[in-house]
Amino acid sequence: MKGSLSSHPVARYADMLAAMGAEPRLRIMRLLLSAHPEGLVVGDIQAELEIPGSTLSHHLEKLKNEGLVTVRRERQYLWYAANADALRELLTFLYEECCSRSKAVKAQTIVQLSQ
Repeated sequence: MKGSLSSHPVARYADMLAAMGAEPRLRIMRLLLSAHPEGLVVGDIQAELEIPGSTLSHHLEKLKNEGLVTVRRERQYLWYAANADALRELLTFLYEECCSRSKAVKAQTIVQLSQ
């Protein structure tokens, strides 16, 4: 492996990608991104995606544990939102080495697109 890629960030980003690797969680992320930045209450996520409550709770917890979503309580409601900063960081990580060998595209150009 290339010396500039440390194993710690790679493992963290691999965990983030693995969390989104399950079809229901990827659907949740897309839905939350469509409602960004406010997010959605759990009941609305459940109704839109037709995921049973206990299953949805499991998926949301996994995404939260990996830092991909945030949660806030407003009275009796839990609001979940996509963590755009974490997603931007993940995309930056994926693209920071882009074309570094061929120089076809400047990596900074790609990083700017993700901002």
